[in-house]
Amino acid sequence: MANIKTVGIISKPGAPAASQLVPKVIAWLRERGLEVRCDEETVIYAPSEEGIPRDLVPEGCDLVIVFGGDGTLLSAARAIGKREIPLFPVNLGGLGFLTAITIEEVFPELDRALGGEHRVAKRKLLNTEVVRKGDVVASYDALNDAVLSKSSIARMIDMQAYVDDQFVADYKADGLIICTPTGSTAYSLAAGGPIIFPSVPAICMTPICPHMLTNRPVLVPETSVIRVIPQGPDASVFLTIDGQIGIPVEHGDTIVCRSSQFSLHLIRPPRMMFFDVLRQKLKWGER
Repeated sequence: MANIKTVGIISKPGAPAASQLVPKVIAWLRERGLEVRCDEETVIYAPSEEGIPRDLVPEGCDLVIVFGGDGTLLSAARAIGKREIPLFPVNLGGLGFLTAITIEEVFPELDRALGGEHRVAKRKLLNTEVVRKGDVVASYDALNDAVLSKSSIARMIDMQAYVDDQFVADYKADGLIICTPTGSTAYSLAAGGPIIFPSVPAICMTPICPHMLTNRPVLVPETSVIRVIPQGPDASVFLTIDGQIGIPVEHGDTIVCRSSQFSLHLIRPPRMMFFDVLRQKLKWGER
């Protein structure tokens, strides 16, 4: 069984399809002698189970199953953190760009995973630190992106950006997205950034509605260290990680982004390739 003994389950709240599917999967796993750890959302669908906080679910697990969409997957990736546990993403509706396994495929693909026949895509994480007066006051690992955006009404923000101590530009914009190749098809794409093949070793800097027409997305090597220094007063800029968590930026803070040494191990269906997902989910290349 590919050395899988304990399986964690993380679920999206209020997903009608989960009501029947989650109990069936738990029973299926237990029939095969596996231990199951569920987060507090999962036990809503399986009341006989004991729920634990989401951040504790991956502890001691050999596989984590996610029922939901990309938002739930991003939350699960953050809970897994640096453990590099294979993540089995099941799409319960919506876009589901990263959650590519359908409900119909759950049990055949679980069989493959337990037999060690699954295909794993390693997705690099982005480490982001907030440095204040020489101290790191916050540190995050993002699967998609770190976003600096305005927190006041209808005002642009000023930022200085450096790559490996080389000055890049003074940005005057609604914000700046620093993303991984995985995140290139999320917020960055909507802001005019490029699509980056997942295995390309790069980090993308995409300005949001820049005032200067010449401020365009820039790709840098994943070995680069990106430093962004917002120029506004306290609380005029907010840092958001994967669109889910964040922190207000104070005047004088420096945001430091670099490729993490850790990756998310994402289980992918064998039939589904990257450009297939682009065409099916984003309608890319349609005439």
